Amino acid sequence: MATVRLEYVAPWWTYWLHNFPHFSFIFQSVDNTFKPEEASYQESLIILACIGAVGLGLSLLVLAAYLVCVCCCRKDMDEDTKRPSSRCVTWAAVVTGLIICSAVGVGFYGNSETNDGVYQLTYSLSSANHTLGGINNLVSGSVGNVETGLKLHLERLDEIFSTKPEYLKALTFMQLMVNNVIRELTALPDMSKADVDLSAIADHTAFVEYYRWLTYLLLLILDLVICLALCLGMAKQSRWLLITVMAFVTLSLILSWASLGAGTATAVGTSDFCVSPDKFIVNQTTDILSADVAHYYLFCSPNLPNPFQQSLTICQRSLTTMQIQIQGLLQFSVPIFPTAERDLLGIQRLLNSTEFSVHQLTALLDCRGLHKDYVDALMGVCYDGVEGLLYLSLFSLLAACALSVMLCATFRVWTRMGSRDKEYDDIDEEDPFNPQARRISYNPRRSNVHSFCSYTSSLGSQSNLNPPPQSASNAVPAPEYMNQSMLFGGSPRYDSVPLIGRGSPPPSYSPSMRTTYLSMTDAQIRHFGTDFQV
Repeated sequence: MATVRLEYVAPWWTYWLHNFPHFSFIFQSVDNTFKPEEASYQESLIILACIGAVGLGLSLLVLAAYLVCVCCCRKDMDEDTKRPSSRCVTWAAVVTGLIICSAVGVGFYGNSETNDGVYQLTYSLSSANHTLGGINNLVSGSVGNVETGLKLHLERLDEIFSTKPEYLKALTFMQLMVNNVIRELTALPDMSKADVDLSAIADHTAFVEYYRWLTYLLLLILDLVICLALCLGMAKQSRWLLITVMAFVTLSLILSWASLGAGTATAVGTSDFCVSPDKFIVNQTTDILSADVAHYYLFCSPNLPNPFQQSLTICQRSLTTMQIQIQGLLQFSVPIFPTAERDLLGIQRLLNSTEFSVHQLTALLDCRGLHKDYVDALMGVCYDGVEGLLYLSLFSLLAACALSVMLCATFRVWTRMGSRDKEYDDIDEEDPFNPQARRISYNPRRSNVHSFCSYTSSLGSQSNLNPPPQSASNAVPAPEYMNQSMLFGGSPRYDSVPLIGRGSPPPSYSPSMRTTYLSMTDAQIRHFGTDFQV
């Protein structure tokens, strides 16, 4: 069954990001080839990261100009003019909140995609690290077995077969085979350094990714909390809550622009690597691997020869030849030298284990395993990783613009709430239709007003009162013992007093109350003094 060879093709968005202009600090064009060790290339990425700083500066400039216009160009407008404007400001805040919520959804998706891509990278690096570690262990174990075990057994057999020249000749030939195996295994490239490098890269990448993912998660949650707090502040008309919202909006605005700059620089730098990763890896592994070995694993083409095939073939043939020699010595020398059987069987066991290790080494050194890890790592970084960074950059841009508008709208709502409070404070307290007049807790003149109910209670029940007969001659107009401001002040003890002579439709009250009121004599009026006079 033929195996399908994996191939990597850079996505279109990496080419689009790769074509971004690269400039140094002196605004000189820089080659966009991925060279992180060069200072000019690092400067070009720093300049790309400064896009966030430029956007933040422009946002703050626009906000400052808006605040100046609001503070300096305020005009007194009537309520009919204010209501549509206030409604527009409210709708602007609501629309920007919806935009931020949509941007947060995009941010959650981009954060998840980036995390998946980095996780695939670290998993592939760990898998390649495991393969390289297995190669190092097999090579070192096989060399150790051959150098120590086989040579020790051969030295004892050399003493046992000292009287048999033909057996000594076989031992000499086996020693030559052992040297061949040691030489070929030692000639294999030392993967220990590459193993350490991959392990360090995987650990460092996982560490940075965790805090990157957590930072974006907190930023997304902060934007959601800001939207909820803004809705709550506008619903409750709470000025301190709106002030808190404006403070957190400013913080989120700064973080959004900063994340936009960092995400753009990271996406462009990663795309520069993704466009031509093979060249960069070959240059980085020149001290560890030769060019033919690096190309063998990076491309894994059937047309490329296996650079380890010759060494592995020599090892396999040498081990097979030694197995044949041991079989012959076991058959012919043991009847003559019984003490040699133990060493011969020990050599046979070592040859079997070494041959098994060589088979495993052949499988691990095949390009398909490491090439698959390499392609998986590129797919994770250049597809999911860069795509997630693009979504995160889009989230940062949308959030930054929407937060700027939200800050202006929130400030406008806050100022309108302050102006409305001033309008309420300017209303005349003596206005009977002013709802704040009910809050007046003390009035010296009203404190001396006696309760009509208390007066009637001192005279006895209403049934004991004998009102004088009414005539046209002694009919006295009922005094207006309470003015309108007192009645509209909200004092609860005057609620049951008949409202006669106030010029307003009286409430429904019983005839006994009317009779009691009309029965007041001049002496009683003098008793109350001017308390009931207008």
